[in-house]
Amino acid sequence: MKIRIGTRGSQLALWQAYFVEEKLKAAGAETEIITIETKGDKILDVSIAKIGSKGVFTEEIEEQLANGSIDIAVHSAKDMQSSLPADFELISFSERELANDVLVSTNQNISLNDKDLVVGTSSTRRIATLKHFYPHIKTVPVRGNLQTRIRKMEEGDCQALLLAFAGVHRMGYEPMIAEYLSFDEFTPAVGQGSVAIEVHTTLPAEKKHLVRQALNHPPTETCLLAERAFLKTMDGGCSIPVFGMATLKDQEITLTGGIMSLDGQKIIKRMVKGPEHSAEALGKKLAEEVLSSGGKEILASIKSELSN
Repeated sequence: MKIRIGTRGSQLALWQAYFVEEKLKAAGAETEIITIETKGDKILDVSIAKIGSKGVFTEEIEEQLANGSIDIAVHSAKDMQSSLPADFELISFSERELANDVLVSTNQNISLNDKDLVVGTSSTRRIATLKHFYPHIKTVPVRGNLQTRIRKMEEGDCQALLLAFAGVHRMGYEPMIAEYLSFDEFTPAVGQGSVAIEVHTTLPAEKKHLVRQALNHPPTETCLLAERAFLKTMDGGCSIPVFGMATLKDQEITLTGGIMSLDGQKIIKRMVKGPEHSAEALGKKLAEEVLSSGGKEILASIKSELSN
């Protein structure tokens, strides 16, 4: 059985595709990797929020899933919009790596407590978090693949970068980590640290079964189902500073999530717990608590600001 794997062409995306390929080969499948350029890869001088967050890294790949040019698409789970287009589904989530954000720099003595620190990030979640907990820090927008961002830092655009540990680790930049950031302050984006597999519903059942058996990590899937249900109910895309993180222990999910205003002044954060079989219901419950506690007003304000 041959599985054609669709992926973006960055080094990190290809790392994920090769990771998936190895698992599928071990399960007895033939494989082919097909690289696809997305809108988010082409437009690097504009923030994701301005491009329009839904499908910015997935739309072109989904077209090839729909027409049968590829069988599966490999994504960072955190890049996936909360509501997929009709006839698409996520069928597998890899075991989650450490989900923390990290501060990366050529100077290992650097810290977020330093005065006059200039940090590169284009994430509204990270910017709002910095404004809330570290208002002295100046941020500059830095987009592009990981290698491009690090080159821009080395050229003097900023002194440090805020990144997801998983990507830094996968690309071998761990020696550049100056600080691991706590979940208490930097609760990660939904899905951070996991690789997701997307398919079109026309994919034959035997291929879908093989992919799930080879790649899905059930505990991670349970956590991400809760997180994604939270994000979907919040109606938050890549441009909204929404955060969510679930953990699973002794068949119980603990889900923490919330939303921040773009200026970091307001933050609504809540936590819920419940049995693993109710993952999606828990995600929805958490979102409803956040929205009813002031999150609805913050969300409306953000959408108004971003539309101007």
